[in-house]
Amino acid sequence: MSYSEFSKNELLAEQEKLQKEYDSYVQKGLSLDMSRGKPCSEQLDISVHMLDIVNSGHDCRSKNGLDCRNYGLIDGLPSCRELFSEFIQVKPEQVMVGGNSSLNMMFDTISCMMTTSIAEGCAPWYEVKDRKFLCPVPGYDRHFAITEYYGFEMIPVPMTEAGPDMDVVEKLVSSDPSIKGIWCVPKYSNPTGITYSDETVRRFANLKPAAPDFRIMWDDAYCVHDIADEGDTLLSLMDECEKAGNPDLPIIFCSTSKITFPGSGVAAMASSEANMKVFRKRYSCQTIGYDKINMLRHMLFFKDFDGVKAHMQKHKEILKPRFDVVINKFNEYLKPCDIAKWNTPRGGYFVSIDVYPGTAKEVFRMCADAGLVLTSAGATYPLGFDPQDSNIRIAPSFPPLSELEVAMDVFCVCVRLCAVRKILSEID
Repeated sequence: MSYSEFSKNELLAEQEKLQKEYDSYVQKGLSLDMSRGKPCSEQLDISVHMLDIVNSGHDCRSKNGLDCRNYGLIDGLPSCRELFSEFIQVKPEQVMVGGNSSLNMMFDTISCMMTTSIAEGCAPWYEVKDRKFLCPVPGYDRHFAITEYYGFEMIPVPMTEAGPDMDVVEKLVSSDPSIKGIWCVPKYSNPTGITYSDETVRRFANLKPAAPDFRIMWDDAYCVHDIADEGDTLLSLMDECEKAGNPDLPIIFCSTSKITFPGSGVAAMASSEANMKVFRKRYSCQTIGYDKINMLRHMLFFKDFDGVKAHMQKHKEILKPRFDVVINKFNEYLKPCDIAKWNTPRGGYFVSIDVYPGTAKEVFRMCADAGLVLTSAGATYPLGFDPQDSNIRIAPSFPPLSELEVAMDVFCVCVRLCAVRKILSEID
């Protein structure tokens, strides 16, 4: 029965019951961590044989005969570039393979454009005093942290079921030359789990920015991370931009961080030749070449894209039961109360839930007091400010299933208790 149908006395009785249930969890001294989207031990175990694949008996030469122990090859192993080109639907020659972190490559990319003009006739971004960046919300807190670090005004753009509200994006981008870019997680978006529609991708490709140096930061982090049997498909932004005559708009990123090992995966970026010429100049001053032995290790382990897809099936078998626990608990404990809305993702790493408005921070605090650590309320908005105080990102991957069951019980009790308190305060 929906809480909106409860009388005041019924709400008071519900509050008392939920408080007792919450107090019982507090007394258990739980220690549950769902703060980040970290792979669990079982996921890390399926890649462990990769650690043995290059050893003292291996000559460390790539398919084309390059000695991976030595300096050189700023763009990365050709075979690795080819593999990543299949991940993100670009040409191999558009790919640069880097270190272990795509976030690091994103930071470096923004840093490069801060100090170097990316488009003819445009000043480096640090000279643009009122520089702005578009931030689809709810979104990825580490993206926002980069643009906050570099002093951008961050403009929230509402997310829809098809991706960012493109009416808002088109209007802002076409009218304001101080808007220099937009953050995007186009497939299984962090945290909403939606995949951008074909129409959204095409509208991105056909943008007419007032700033010639406007760039789309396309973080395709979950390009192969399906959970449903039939995963989502994402239209190639690079292809659509080339068709639209806007080849310089996109800068695309991905990595194997949630495929092999988060601390020692391989990252890559791709863009037009004009953009990559600028980025390569920076990288050639920054490094003589990234860890080619790690690239080789990954290529020997996967062999090709079919090997990656087979590997991701193992991840799916581990992750799907965890996502099922979260959605089932929400359906059981929250849906009847009609106090929250959430997504049911077909892939990725997160479940986004909007709890009763004005209660997300209190839900977060109460969960922490009961021993459940979540991503901070507000983290999915620039500067941590969620105007509705409603959105919370759930990361189901890390805890063992038995702990996840308990964690979701605690969470649902907190959501319900906070909602009842808020409704009662509104009645009074």
